[in-house]
Amino acid sequence: MSQTAIFHVEIADYAVQQALLHGVRHTVFVDEQNVPAELEIDELDPLSDHALALDQHGQAIGAARLTPDQRIGRMAVLATWRGKGVGQALLNTLLGAARKRGWGEVSLHAQLHARDFYASNGFLPEGVEFEEAGIGHQTMRRRLDGAMRVQDPDQARAAMAAVIRGARRHLHLQLRGNDALLGQALVLDALRGFATARHDKQVLVLLHEADLPALPAAFIALVQRLPSVFKLREPVDPMDCEVSSAAISNDRGDCYFRPMGARVEGELSLDSPARAQQQEALFKRIWERSRDCNGLRVLGV
Repeated sequence: MSQTAIFHVEIADYAVQQALLHGVRHTVFVDEQNVPAELEIDELDPLSDHALALDQHGQAIGAARLTPDQRIGRMAVLATWRGKGVGQALLNTLLGAARKRGWGEVSLHAQLHARDFYASNGFLPEGVEFEEAGIGHQTMRRRLDGAMRVQDPDQARAAMAAVIRGARRHLHLQLRGNDALLGQALVLDALRGFATARHDKQVLVLLHEADLPALPAAFIALVQRLPSVFKLREPVDPMDCEVSSAAISNDRGDCYFRPMGARVEGELSLDSPARAQQQEALFKRIWERSRDCNGLRVLGV
């Protein structure tokens, strides 16, 4: 049985702990990624909030910063500690620091290999890819005080993954048509991770005007594999059938709402219980009046 990694993250005193912070950053950015050493340290360092991850022996294993221009950056975790939750803890710490400052949003320049990590944490991509220090990056942004506009497929898959990842035990999906987002790797990975977690969980899916066998094959395979987790129904009440919106919501107060359900444009609200409860109430009313999908018999579920 694998042991849980023991570490903690704190807001660092830059004047006192800068050697620890830059030690991690130098190892990751300069030694591993060949970023010029003169670019690793800049004039924003003394002005920024720094998060420092330390192992149980007090050794620095991760670092990140929040600059005065509301940007998260210099996220670095030593290779032997990757995949153990250190990056997530660093990010959570800096998001908490931004909220304490009363900031309404934060942005970052994500290395391309890390885009899915940030997307699953509610950061939506903006603009085109670009190079920074010779490495491909993507600008991403997350609001902390309200809904975010979702305007294109890349933002849509990020929004959907963020809601799935944020769920504790319940997910409600109200879909229209054969939603292509369910076939996106980021969304499927998030669904798979939630559906296979050891705790009790349930995914309720309302399908409006959907041809079940025509839904993305990987999604159908997941439903077939875990029929005790996924429950699918289709509306039959005429009023319910006229509902044109689509949405996904969870039991933590997150919701991605699409007013024109067949389109991806909409809004993502994170940590917004009132907005999520409004969508949950609509979902439950329709769910109670709906019937199990006949297509499930065809699929053998």
